[in-house]
Amino acid sequence: MVLPCLAGAPGPLSWAVRRPSAAEGAKWGCAIPPAMDYPAPVRRLLEAAGAAVGDRVRAVHGGTAYEGSVMPHHGFSAEDILTLKLDNGYNVGIAIGGTTVAFVAKGAPPAAAKPGPPPASSLPAVTFLGTGGTIASFVDYRTGAVHPAVTAEDLVFSVPELARVVQPRARVLMALYSENLKPAHWEAIAKEAAAELNAGASAVIVPHGTDTLGYTAAALSFLLRDLPGPVVLVGSQRSSDRPSSDATLNLMCAARAATADLGEVVAVMHEGPSDDRCAVHRGTKVRKLHTSRRDAFRSVNAPPLGWATPAEVHLEGARPRAKGPARVEGRLDPAVALVHFHPGLEASWLARLLEGAHGAVIAGTGLGHVASDLVPVVRDAVAAGKPVAIASQSLFGRVDLEVYDSGRDLLAAGAVAASDMLPETTLVKMMWALGTFGAREVPRVLTENVAGEINPRLRLEDGL
Repeated sequence: MVLPCLAGAPGPLSWAVRRPSAAEGAKWGCAIPPAMDYPAPVRRLLEAAGAAVGDRVRAVHGGTAYEGSVMPHHGFSAEDILTLKLDNGYNVGIAIGGTTVAFVAKGAPPAAAKPGPPPASSLPAVTFLGTGGTIASFVDYRTGAVHPAVTAEDLVFSVPELARVVQPRARVLMALYSENLKPAHWEAIAKEAAAELNAGASAVIVPHGTDTLGYTAAALSFLLRDLPGPVVLVGSQRSSDRPSSDATLNLMCAARAATADLGEVVAVMHEGPSDDRCAVHRGTKVRKLHTSRRDAFRSVNAPPLGWATPAEVHLEGARPRAKGPARVEGRLDPAVALVHFHPGLEASWLARLLEGAHGAVIAGTGLGHVASDLVPVVRDAVAAGKPVAIASQSLFGRVDLEVYDSGRDLLAAGAVAASDMLPETTLVKMMWALGTFGAREVPRVLTENVAGEINPRLRLEDGL
């Protein structure tokens, strides 16, 4: 399988590294959008107004006036689009057809990332492994669409304050929206993270799209062992061109968390709606619970491991750094189905879905219930060597299949209760158990606490 934009690239790039060329990008399977001057039509419009990049101008289009600073042209922008940064912090793309531009005031062009002296050697070296997502993105000002950045350097250069906390090194693995990631990508990220830690990195930070960040965090938690430093996943709910973006704080908090005595996989995201600090979540207990809020992520059935700000980090109950070397244990079998039970789910539908699967996780209602006519399908799947686990759609609380008849029937059919694990964590754990130990060992592995995914004691404050 060829992974899009997976770098067979040279070793980690330094903080002051140049941007890869288009030829290098092609070699790595990535399209590198070049930084460039404005195309001739836009350039002529600016020159006629006596304006250049960085200057303040007033553009009138369709009867609407826009005043702001001229932003540089980017490879993702259309050739007839002029980009201005408005006073409210937003960028706007203006089609030049029928547009007039008037010079307002001279300004300095935005500073480009340039090689400079390396950060202080006393700071820990941290590798950023770029995967894509809103936290590393560019805006197409013709359509308004957000495109994933193609180099992790783009992300590091966008927050130069990172160099006050760590020695950032950056390498791109892939440039994908998180919904396009597959289990093979999770395995690739795990291998690269282990390699970086074993090559001397104090920690690894993985900028990631938020929609499936929890899946990747869980997968890395099961795959990675003996970590001499943390693997920190971080994302943003709002892209960097928006004044309300959470990208900078999340990145700074992730960098600070990377300096802690931490030897496990975590996710670092906004703790609340304000720009004050971030929560540090264990990789097997974190879930995105809101579509757009900056504090969308929560630890479920467990408290967060702690919190971080750009200046400090506080952790409690986290696994400390191991002696290493870091290693990848096992592999993932992607042929596992995650089924959300609902009233009216036909037994024949479930049976057809399980025909091509090697195992299944069913998210049942409440304590872990499904309709009674589905129990024979579960029994047949287990008899065919396909393990079935029962998680809960309720998310908070623990599955208990011994309270009601429907649960006891599932147990008798051979299903395994997923305890307090999230449905997606159960899915990834079954993939790992199948790929590493085989189907016969899955029931045993699912009930063992491997990476903090099972909390033996739920407290009232660990709930909603």
